[in-house]
Amino acid sequence: MAEHKEVKAFDGQAGPIECVIEWPEASAEGWALVLHPHPLHGGTRDNKVVTTIGRACLQRNLVTLRPNFRGVGDSAGEFDSGKGETTDMQMLVEQFVQAYPDLATKPWVLAGFSFGTAVAAQLQANLKDVVESGSAVCDTPSALILVGAAVGRFQFRDISLPENTLMVHGEVDEVVPFSEAMDFARRHEQPVTVIPDASHFFHGKLVSLKSLVQQRLATL
Repeated sequence: MAEHKEVKAFDGQAGPIECVIEWPEASAEGWALVLHPHPLHGGTRDNKVVTTIGRACLQRNLVTLRPNFRGVGDSAGEFDSGKGETTDMQMLVEQFVQAYPDLATKPWVLAGFSFGTAVAAQLQANLKDVVESGSAVCDTPSALILVGAAVGRFQFRDISLPENTLMVHGEVDEVVPFSEAMDFARRHEQPVTVIPDASHFFHGKLVSLKSLVQQRLATL
């Protein structure tokens, strides 16, 4: 079976959420949701860091979802500083596992880059609450991947990072300074993997980033 891609609209709080779904060549061993950077600063599902993470997931035989946040592409609504976007992604997760019940019991990965890390971390916390309430349609992610983390800039709820979190940051990140990332990591007792000389968008360092993601996915 060859890889194939489809564009599907899910129902978000503000209207349709446009999402690319990519299917691996081999039988799916799970799935991944990869979230993009700030919508008001050019962030889309086709950002090169997002597609690099997505490619690593696809090569691990994970069905890979890359949605556009509200106001981007054909996704409805306007930027909501992470709160509405988190609600949208929670709705997307619920709809996806209901549409593909054979994947609902398999491992899944939640990943975000830059602004996407804020949505990912708070979505993980929301899903943990739902699981603990006994009304979840799927388990919490088997891995949480935060790249160029900007969680604190858009945080609206308490979070606790699970033990399965991988946090990767560029040494010379010019958008989210390394010191800011370390302050966040320190508060959550979260180890950080640093790519030397890497900028926020990992120019010339995407191979290193992909390798780190692949190493984490190999432990699923």
